[in-house]
Amino acid sequence: MMENVNRFIKKHDLIKNGSTVIVGVSGGPDSLALLHYLFNQYKEVTLIAAHVDHMFRGKESEEDLLYVKECCESFQIPFESIQIDVTSYKKEHGLSSQVAAREVRYDFFDEVMRKYKADYLALGHHGDDQIETILMRLVRGSKGVGYAGMQVKRPFSCGFIIRPFLVVTKAEIEEYCKQWKLLPRRDPSNEKDDYTRNRFRHHVLPFLKQENSAVHEHFLQFSQYMTEDNEVLDELTIEKMNKVMKRNGDNEIEIEIPPFLAMPKSLQRRGIQLILNYLYKELPPSLSAVHINNLLTFLANNHPSGELHFPAGLRIVKSYESCTYTYTDCKESVSPYRFHIDTPGLYKLEDGSEIKSQVWKNYPNDLVGNDCFVIDPEIIQLPIYVRTRKIGDKMRLKGMNGSKKVKDIFIDEKIPLYRRDHWPIVEDKQGKILWLPGLKKSPYEASCKTKSHYIVLQYTQNV
Repeated sequence: MMENVNRFIKKHDLIKNGSTVIVGVSGGPDSLALLHYLFNQYKEVTLIAAHVDHMFRGKESEEDLLYVKECCESFQIPFESIQIDVTSYKKEHGLSSQVAAREVRYDFFDEVMRKYKADYLALGHHGDDQIETILMRLVRGSKGVGYAGMQVKRPFSCGFIIRPFLVVTKAEIEEYCKQWKLLPRRDPSNEKDDYTRNRFRHHVLPFLKQENSAVHEHFLQFSQYMTEDNEVLDELTIEKMNKVMKRNGDNEIEIEIPPFLAMPKSLQRRGIQLILNYLYKELPPSLSAVHINNLLTFLANNHPSGELHFPAGLRIVKSYESCTYTYTDCKESVSPYRFHIDTPGLYKLEDGSEIKSQVWKNYPNDLVGNDCFVIDPEIIQLPIYVRTRKIGDKMRLKGMNGSKKVKDIFIDEKIPLYRRDHWPIVEDKQGKILWLPGLKKSPYEASCKTKSHYIVLQYTQNV
């Protein structure tokens, strides 16, 4: 066993000489064997044992703590411990016993890691645990690299979590304890079928071992392959997503739907996960594969607009060819505005866009397109006003007969619903719409190029 573990640690570069290692020790066979193994094999490493009493079993739990403390004293290993009423914690936070215990345990490990500026947190998970974990995630569903089970090494706190025993079985660890005359503590709850993991351990694992006694090696290899494949796919996803998405601050991301849907489905799923990881920081437990499947369907359907609500207040708003992931309420009321442009200058609008007004002595031949509008002061009744839209707005379009509703122009131009109430409309003193900045012009734009001066309006959109 020790030779296997030594090779495994070397292969995955798990422990460096001179490092500080926190060892999570419950007092059971796995963690006690790990502490003993590291103590004997790594003399150049500083070890600190960390124990959490979850207080599930009253005095018996406390005796586990005292036992681990005595073992550490005999090895002259520093010992850190904490007692937490997990039963009260789970009720307060609405969690299951297992999830609550894990949260408080890892919070404590994080504190100890930072206290000692440790490089590693070593945990006693073994090959049988890995089989159980992978099977449980396959049965109940997971995401991406989650199907690979527990990672041999992954970032945590100020260092890394390492699992040197993933290469060996529970039986090998039990034999190790007998060989070195270790007397681990036993948790009676591990013998019951109350927990999902125990049911897999008692009923599924024996069958698999009967078929192949080295099944844990194949699951470990499967985990490694899955992890390596996911690393490549994640890199490719980041490369592709950087071309289709943009960040609008810390709490909002926008993607272009057509190029996103052109990506392979596998990268689409990972792309969504990438966005969720960025926005959530910590994924809510209620988020599941169902949410991602619904989102993929939502993006692929032909309806031009719509909205999905994800856990923790995240809203996903689809509008034509863009989709926005946001915590902002896009339907919040917009204050209508109307102001006049009576002097040259830069006028900032509610949505962050700008209109610059200048007086030119000559006609600006170089300015073309819908982002500018040239006014002949002798024809247009001044002053010029900029306002938000009103119900029933219509304007005459340059090069067309008759008028068209502003609402229909927004639809034709695929302007998102939440932006239409902010969009500026430029009119003259009589209320005649001259220009829809960035979109359409009226036939009232100056056409004579021999006048003494012109008012030139230029629009800069907030993108």
